[in-house]
Amino acid sequence: MKRAILIYVFFAFVLMSSSAYAGWSAKSSKELLAETESTITMFRESDPAMERFFEKAYGYAVFPTVGKGGIGIGAAYGKGLVYEQGKIVGSTSLKQVSIGFQLGGQAYSEIIFFKDKRDLEHFKSGNFQLGATASAIAVTKGVSADADYSDGVAVFTLPKGGLMYEATVAGQKFTYTDN
Repeated sequence: MKRAILIYVFFAFVLMSSSAYAGWSAKSSKELLAETESTITMFRESDPAMERFFEKAYGYAVFPTVGKGGIGIGAAYGKGLVYEQGKIVGSTSLKQVSIGFQLGGQAYSEIIFFKDKRDLEHFKSGNFQLGATASAIAVTKGVSADADYSDGVAVFTLPKGGLMYEATVAGQKFTYTDN
């Protein structure tokens, strides 16, 4: 019995680390900037209707890769850049811990749009987290046409790889650092 549990844990760890590692690896500022710009392009190309969010949002946070993995207890981590009025103003990171039915690992990109200055300032204050009512919209062509803000934010994700039963942004906590 102990051997079966050890084998299960080993394979689960391999699965989690292979797909989620990308979000946890250290990156230089230049690499993060290049990945962020590429991520913005991917979101725009995946759904041209998202352009209205890029044009009208006061600001947004872009996470090129969020790595997530779990077996009952899960964790996620990602680093990104924050834009205000189209200009980079700082860097950010997200952390998430979750407990419940979950298994596997995945990597995805995430953008959080802030409707106005007050919403962005709340994010930058260091007290921002996505709660239980938050939901992310998985980007596919045309999906953002009907999307709207909820409590001043709109969250979009694009899958990058991996397989995980359970995909939520609830409970994400963020840090922010000025440039």
